[in-house]
Amino acid sequence: MAVDTTPRTPTWTYVDGTWHEGNPPLIGPTSHAMWLGSTVFDGARWFDGIAPDLDLHCQRINRSATAMHLKPTMSAEEIESLAREGITKFDGKTAIYIKPMYWAEHGAPGSVVAPDADSTRFALCLFEAAMNTAKPHSLTVSPYRRPTPECAMTDAKAGSLYPNSGRMILEARARGFDNALALDMNGNVAETASSNVFMVKDGVVLTPIPNRTFLAGITRSRVINLLRQAGFEVQEVTLSVADFLAADEVFTSGNYSKIAPVSRLDGRDYQEGPVARKALDLYMDWARSSGDL
Repeated sequence: MAVDTTPRTPTWTYVDGTWHEGNPPLIGPTSHAMWLGSTVFDGARWFDGIAPDLDLHCQRINRSATAMHLKPTMSAEEIESLAREGITKFDGKTAIYIKPMYWAEHGAPGSVVAPDADSTRFALCLFEAAMNTAKPHSLTVSPYRRPTPECAMTDAKAGSLYPNSGRMILEARARGFDNALALDMNGNVAETASSNVFMVKDGVVLTPIPNRTFLAGITRSRVINLLRQAGFEVQEVTLSVADFLAADEVFTSGNYSKIAPVSRLDGRDYQEGPVARKALDLYMDWARSSGDL
């Protein structure tokens, strides 16, 4: 029986020196990545003729590969150049997700469980994905936790971390929420299942301090810096669920949707607040003035 691997949206993938349209088969049943999870990826965005912080995303994928004990085979500059080449293959009307990836093809000599760095492969996949910027969403506190660096590969944007995020989202949606608020192993707020999170109290912007249980994102850092430059006090601190329930407003940041307000956390409703709107305005103004593409 034939398997339909055609994606539902326009997609281009670069691998082994060639661009392929659609969803080329890359990993087989004996590939280390298939059965032992040695995959890392990153995600940048192109929209409205710009690709904000594309260079930083291309740098981070190589750091993730190194953390996974893989061997980066492309420089960040080469990845960025390929991404810009790939962008030209689209019609320029719909936003694009830019996803560089590394994985191990074989296990290390003498230990099949460990990846063989010399077998590292690279692919770059671009596909159309509409933006959900500023779309309000609801959260519930997840019963599942973010792991510590001693328990999982938290210093990499590793594919193996995402099944935990996926079950957080599915559990939250089963209870009528859009996404989940994830706690660390000490019960402090880390992020959501798919984005970083901010709260505002009495005009002060607060966000969980990076403690290596979650990925402190590139968009998160950009938002923090832009808000500070605009005169806001932004603190990275340890935060509890009670802090968020007492907040004046809550919003999230992430590369996929940039900035979006939170409308509800469990039994607490929020109005879309002025700081979230300002953060989005600041981000878009910066992105469009950066002359990226």
